[in-house]
Amino acid sequence: MDGQPTAEMIEQIRDIPIYRKSLEQGHFPLLDKPEIARGFPDNWMTPRLAAALEAGEAEFVLSTGTNHARMQIIRPPYFLLRSYYQLWSEHPDIAETWETGCRRVSLTTVLATEHVARVNARKRGVEPQPVPVLDDRWLDERTCYLNLRLDPALWEREEVERMLREIRTAAAAHPRGWYHLDCSGYHLAHLVRKIGEWGLWDAFPPPASIVHAYEYTPVNVRRFLQQHFACPIIDLFGSTELGYLFFSDQRGRYWPHLDKMSVELLPVTPGSTIYQLIVTSVRNPHMPLIRYRSGDCVRTSDGTPDPDKISQFCGREKELLDSPHGPVAQGDLDRCVGAASPHVFLHQLRVTGEREARLAYTTFTGAPVPPAEAESLENGIGELTGRRCRLDHRAHLPIGPSGKYAWLAHDDRPDA
Repeated sequence: MDGQPTAEMIEQIRDIPIYRKSLEQGHFPLLDKPEIARGFPDNWMTPRLAAALEAGEAEFVLSTGTNHARMQIIRPPYFLLRSYYQLWSEHPDIAETWETGCRRVSLTTVLATEHVARVNARKRGVEPQPVPVLDDRWLDERTCYLNLRLDPALWEREEVERMLREIRTAAAAHPRGWYHLDCSGYHLAHLVRKIGEWGLWDAFPPPASIVHAYEYTPVNVRRFLQQHFACPIIDLFGSTELGYLFFSDQRGRYWPHLDKMSVELLPVTPGSTIYQLIVTSVRNPHMPLIRYRSGDCVRTSDGTPDPDKISQFCGREKELLDSPHGPVAQGDLDRCVGAASPHVFLHQLRVTGEREARLAYTTFTGAPVPPAEAESLENGIGELTGRRCRLDHRAHLPIGPSGKYAWLAHDDRPDA
């Protein structure tokens, strides 16, 4: 999986303007997001693509923009959903829930819910409602979106009870009461805490399978979910523009799902064992990406750039933290936190210059971590980052405008 295009792939990109120079030179440099956006969409336009857009076989969409500027792309309708369904139907641990017709309830960012409502409104030729009703939150006959609030920590009891009713409705459609829960790990952890706080477990039917696929799921969050659910809990890795590339099994090992794709790993800095993920993909026939720098970082089980040995998707390249020992990724801090204390729920490292850092954190119980764990956290983070670290226990850490949490802040100003 060296990432270089095959002869078959080259045939599929021969007429695309953005690749004309590379084809002439016989060499494909790394493709970055700014290059994709430069001259868009003319730099991608071919007679075949124009015809697909006219026929509704291709559409313009925006990437999520969670960790980078939002990027406009062209893809087939329901491209990401079909990629998800294919993986769900083929996954060795959860294929049965697909085959038996489980409904999928999705508990993730409110932006995702609003997107579904806009899609449905566009189909009907009307404006989306400010607060989408349940009928507007069904993406297709199988998938419903639940969340209507930006910050799940602020869900009120009435909202949680409404979501539980909708989950029960989905479960009741299956002869065995099964449903598939698709989620952000953080959102599901918030829901579990709320259910426990308000004694609502009897109203929450257990899912038959769980996939978290929207963002990095920390060690402690995954551990917390495993303590509360007996079903397989699977991680998917992918993006708006690529679809899904890798999946975990219920033991946490990652496996490739590189249909019409190849990948290569390049060190983020010379000698680093954090690698940037470079993807060559013609899965999307309308916008094939050759040696595309996705911006994602990985670690491998043996530290080598062997894609078959990817053991962790450890964050974004733009969010790497410089340290005296080399770059530090989100996954590195997460492992450090998880090893020091199982009680930490949300955390954000705020860096002040080159010598100081503060870890703001919440816990699953709401109480500060015990003194021994606090000392271990401060020492571990200090050793990892090369900065003196102090802890800042919070009752609440706000979520970002994208509906996802930031693990790192470079800002000397005190938090609001």
